[in-house]
Amino acid sequence: MKQLQHTEIENSQQQFPITIVCDAIRTPENIGMCFRIAESFGVAKIYLHETSPTIENRIVKKTARNTLTQITHETYTDFTQIINQLKTEGNTIIGIEITDQSINIQEFDFKVHEKIVLLLGSERNGIENINLVDKTVAIPMYGRNSSMNVIHSLSIALYEVTNQIKKPIKSI
Repeated sequence: MKQLQHTEIENSQQQFPITIVCDAIRTPENIGMCFRIAESFGVAKIYLHETSPTIENRIVKKTARNTLTQITHETYTDFTQIINQLKTEGNTIIGIEITDQSINIQEFDFKVHEKIVLLLGSERNGIENINLVDKTVAIPMYGRNSSMNVIHSLSIALYEVTNQIKKPIKSI
């Protein structure tokens, strides 16, 4: 067995109808890792709140590596406005959040949704207005802790979504 080097790996390079909205994420490492994870899973676009660290932040750049230029992104000001705009564009808004109505992520049928927005709440306060989401999904936890880092949750969610839908919107 031989471990492969980056130059020996060729990914299929697909883009899925998935958008990520970061609701006031405040940690630069989380913003950088959002780009890195999103690019790895073929996400179409990322929206960052204006109060989040920008892509010019040194830590964001270091953590994201070269993915900042590989994925489309925009900054938004008004949470309600961006969510309503994305709904108007035909997206289903899915909050990755523990609520009294959350569906176990493995039991959620992502295939029936043509365009998906994964909504990430801030590290401290969660999703700003949970009533704007169409559905919430939760990741089963088996330890004592009731939650995990927002980007770890995003990674698990992106794996589940892309594993279910498998149909990219385009090859890049």
